[in-house]
Amino acid sequence: MLAQGNEANLQQKDDEDIIDLSHYISIVNRNKWRILLLAIVVTLLAALISFTLTPLYKSTASLLIESEETNVVSIEQVYGLDSSKQEYFETQYEILKSRHIAEKVVNKLDLVNHPVFAEKLNDKESVGGITILAQVRSVLTFLPKYSDVKFTEDELAEQYKEKVISLFIEDLSVLPIPKTQVVKISYISQSPQLAARVANTVAEVYIENYLEAKFEMTNKATTWLNESLQGLRERLNTSERKLSDFYEREQVVNLDGVVGLASEELQGLSEQLLQAENRLKQNEIIYEQVQNYRGNLDELAKLPEVQNHPSIQNVKKSELQAESKVSELSKVYGPKHQKMISAQAELSSVQATLNRQVQSLISGITSEYQQVQQQVQRLRAAVERAKQDYRKLTNLDSQRKILQREVDVNQQLYDSFFTRLKETSEVEGFETANARVLDKATIPLEPAKPNKVLIVLSAFVLSLGFGVFIAVVLDFLNSGIRSVDDVERRLGQRMMGLIPWQPHKKKEDLPLREFFNKDHHAFVEAVRTLRTSLQLLDLTGEKKVTMVTSSVPKEGKTTVSINLAFSLGQLGKTLLIDADLRKPSISKRFGLPGFQPGLANLIAGTHQLDECITHDASSNIDVITAGPVSHNPQELLFSPNFKALIDKLKQNYQHIVIDTAPTQAVSDAIVVSEFCDTLLYVVKADATNEKLVQNGLSRFMNVGKRIDGVVLNQVDVRKANNAYAYSGYYDQYGYGADVDAEDGATGRA
Repeated sequence: MLAQGNEANLQQKDDEDIIDLSHYISIVNRNKWRILLLAIVVTLLAALISFTLTPLYKSTASLLIESEETNVVSIEQVYGLDSSKQEYFETQYEILKSRHIAEKVVNKLDLVNHPVFAEKLNDKESVGGITILAQVRSVLTFLPKYSDVKFTEDELAEQYKEKVISLFIEDLSVLPIPKTQVVKISYISQSPQLAARVANTVAEVYIENYLEAKFEMTNKATTWLNESLQGLRERLNTSERKLSDFYEREQVVNLDGVVGLASEELQGLSEQLLQAENRLKQNEIIYEQVQNYRGNLDELAKLPEVQNHPSIQNVKKSELQAESKVSELSKVYGPKHQKMISAQAELSSVQATLNRQVQSLISGITSEYQQVQQQVQRLRAAVERAKQDYRKLTNLDSQRKILQREVDVNQQLYDSFFTRLKETSEVEGFETANARVLDKATIPLEPAKPNKVLIVLSAFVLSLGFGVFIAVVLDFLNSGIRSVDDVERRLGQRMMGLIPWQPHKKKEDLPLREFFNKDHHAFVEAVRTLRTSLQLLDLTGEKKVTMVTSSVPKEGKTTVSINLAFSLGQLGKTLLIDADLRKPSISKRFGLPGFQPGLANLIAGTHQLDECITHDASSNIDVITAGPVSHNPQELLFSPNFKALIDKLKQNYQHIVIDTAPTQAVSDAIVVSEFCDTLLYVVKADATNEKLVQNGLSRFMNVGKRIDGVVLNQVDVRKANNAYAYSGYYDQYGYGADVDAEDGATGRA
């Protein structure tokens, strides 16, 4: 049971997530006349209001703002605006909408004294301003009092003018056309002539304002340039005088040439000094070696500088030849031979010559070293003097350049300002506008506001939509069960039957014999359909006891029980039991006396069964009332005597219908359900809260009892979402109107 209930709840949640468009369409269809009535009423009110509104006329002038002005000379620096950028056009749009332009238009057209503005100001103050505020203060005396401020006539006139300007700006619109330089200037007024005049005047005043501003800027620029030129002239004269004094003081004519010569001279001396220092380093090495071997001719002769000298090499060659000759003769002759003596003398002579040559070369090296050393000293002194002269000349040249640069800058400034002054002076006599009127505003023939057709159509559409919205919201807020789909989808239960609402007095119950009234065939067929559904649950006929309950009182469970018993009485022996021991109603409905013994007496054992059963001859059913009101009804219903009574009655009757107390009030119905075969749950259509029904159903499921079906009672078929949704639960076509009740019942069975 619990598993089935959980599955039903999950299925219900899944169904709720699906948007059912047909459901919303049915809501609109059910409330279509109310929605239409609301739309018609609102539309009529809107039409009446629109016809009482004051017509407003709109006139528009087109203005072309030039992106580039007609410049006679280039003086963009004077005005400081780049007309090629988008910011320029946006600035012009704001100027058109500015209070400055509005004030000029008000002054030019004398709108302060115009009757249209006087009337608007009076209406505004009386409707939403000073008058209402004064009335509120007079009624609410506890509000703080403020002393009235006294204004002069001029101040009052200025305040009034400011109000007129504010009203003027409210009715003025400036709309630039995208991707063009054209601006639409529109004005709305009660007077068509005034609307056209204002639109044209705004364009004219904008152009005049631009020319005035341009002329004023030109005058200011001219004055400033004249004042600046005087100071620049004095600065130029001073700088020129300083440069002249410099040339006179330093006695220089062409410093550029002198500095160049000094640079070349310094460069030449530096190169000579570098070469001399290189030679000095080379000679210094040789000189130091000579000093180390002074007096030792053999060691001196071994020096590379001595050996590589041409004269030494020649003498060396002669010495080798002489030694070779002595060596050859010594092999033939003895030392005293004349040839040997002659050869030895020749060798000695060559060696003496070599020694002299070496000494002479050493003396030359020393002399050359001293000469190079002196030359380096002289060149160093010359380079130092050249550097001092060059630095002096460079310093003079720097001073001259500074003075010359000051003269040049002052001259350029003076020339530039002088040129601007001439240009500005020329422009003073030739001012061009940045805009021109493309199309002048004309007097409108038809009012722009209010658009009565649009107002009426909008009111109709909006009220129609609002009506639909209200209908959907009310349907959403209504948590009642009203259809078969609600029973199956929202409650997760089987729909057993549907009892249509029958006209009757509001505070009275439905007539007892309504089931036998042939004029109400739809009601009769609905009860028979419920009977058939109940029979189909048990084709074997073993389930004899049917319990009928509901969530709360006044849902019609007793009416359903009585009429179900009537219909079952046509098929077999039937017993109707009133098990609502707290607030019994069956005895009253059947007109039985209050002292009539009933169920409570049978369970208590104070009376016999025959004494408590009442036979209703008209319907051919038996009735057991609740009997006297008991103080412990739940204990009576839970006693073994009640179970024994039901078992005994099953043996004597084919059908037993038990009417019990509502589930939300007490738990009597849960106790009775333990002894019943079939449970029917009555729900009043479009009335009982869904949560109450769910709570009542869950109470049975919690004790393991299954609800066999729901009976939707008091259904107003005329207001139903869809009449076809109830097909098969009642006779909507009047098919069985003239058929005998018993035959019809037999046929249905």
